[in-house]
Amino acid sequence: MQQAEFLNTVLPLKDKVFRLAKRLLVSVDEAEDATQELFFKLWKNKNKLSKYKSLEAFAMTMTKNYCLDQLKAKRSNNLKLVHSNYKDSNVSLEHDLEIKDSVSKVHELIDSLPEKQKLIIQLRDIENFEFEEIGKILDIKPSAVRVGLSRARKTIRQQLLKQHNYGIK
Repeated sequence: MQQAEFLNTVLPLKDKVFRLAKRLLVSVDEAEDATQELFFKLWKNKNKLSKYKSLEAFAMTMTKNYCLDQLKAKRSNNLKLVHSNYKDSNVSLEHDLEIKDSVSKVHELIDSLPEKQKLIIQLRDIENFEFEEIGKILDIKPSAVRVGLSRARKTIRQQLLKQHNYGIK
C-alpha cells in the first residue's frame, strides 16, 4: 500500500479514533498520543491492512485495546464522556443552563455505568456504529450489544426520571 493510498484510507478515521480514545482516557493529550500511536501501528502494518474486511472496525478495536492497556497501566484512572452535538443560537440563558445541566447529568450517569456499557453507548449513540461492528470491536455478539445498550439506556432513563421526579440523585 502506497503512502497516498494509506492516507486516503486511514485519515478519515482520525476523528472517530480520537473521540473513542478521549472517551476512555479523558485527557486530550493522552487521546492525541493514543491516536498517534494507532496511526503509527497502522503505518507499520500498512501492507497487511487489505486483509481486514472493515478497516474502521479494526482501527476502533486497536484503539479500544490500546486505551484499556493504558488504563491498566494506571496512566489514567477515570473515564469521561465528552460529547455534545446540540447547539442552538436562539436558546435563552435559562434554557441553555438547563440543557447544560441535563447533558452534565447524562455524562455523570454514563460514567457510573459498567465499562462495557460505557463503550457500547459511545460506539452506538455517539459514533453511530452498527451492532455487528460494535460486536466485532468489543468481541461480543450483536445480541449482547443490543442487551447492553438497552440496559444502559434504561439505567440512564430511570436515574433521570428519579432526579426529575424527586430533584435528587
